[in-house]
Amino acid sequence: MDPQYSATLGPFVADQIGEEDYYELSNGHPIRCSPAGRDHTGPNVSGAEALDTDPDVEWSGVDAGYSPDPGTLRAPDVAVGKPAGEGPGWIPGSPPLAVEYAGVGQDERRLQDKIADLLGAGTRFVWVVRLVGPRRVEVYEPGKRVVTRSAGEELRAPGVLRNPVPVEALYDRKTAHEVTLRNLLQRQGYENLDAVLAAGREEGRDEGKVLGAAESVLTLLESRGVAVGDEERRRILACRDLELLRRWLVRAAAAGSVGEVFAEG
Repeated sequence: MDPQYSATLGPFVADQIGEEDYYELSNGHPIRCSPAGRDHTGPNVSGAEALDTDPDVEWSGVDAGYSPDPGTLRAPDVAVGKPAGEGPGWIPGSPPLAVEYAGVGQDERRLQDKIADLLGAGTRFVWVVRLVGPRRVEVYEPGKRVVTRSAGEELRAPGVLRNPVPVEALYDRKTAHEVTLRNLLQRQGYENLDAVLAAGREEGRDEGKVLGAAESVLTLLESRGVAVGDEERRRILACRDLELLRRWLVRAAAAGSVGEVFAEG
């Protein structure tokens, strides 16, 4: 018996599975979910960040458990959809967009079964990020043939995401940060970084550009819940180096603290 996938055990229902059990269910039968390796975990975080910050996304989750029926429990690597609600228990239904990362040792049969379960439960898009060989993303939609997108191309999820997603943003940290910055600026009413700087130029003087950039750094940090102390706020507002403020703004899109914004190197 395959210890990772068993059609002989069960049937079980989702309410019998706890978060500590590391199992999914398909037709009531358990599927063991093993810990992820290095090639999987970093790209997972990058992709989740790029998708979660899209201006039209209200909620997303990593390894979120969805149970569309009592005998099914699936946890996409990244799920994007409506708010999951509050309280204990699994999320009913399925996410509109699910992302799976396929790395070394991926069991293809298990992956295809998971895709079929998600699409059958109402998921509109499943993106499979292939981490072995040339990096690429397979796009699965109900009733359509599989489409493969490669580096340099974009992914779209109409009705779920506002912005197109560069394929690289799902596995490359730098690209994910660039997408995250764009998304967060749009949430603040700016189309992109150039629009932030243009807002300063419209005031007709360099001081306006500098002040606009400094205020954008603060706004971006605060919108992400990063605490900014009085001394740090004064340092940002006192800076008159526009290029330095631009670097700070880029870092603010992913920083967990103001110290990371100021760090050089």
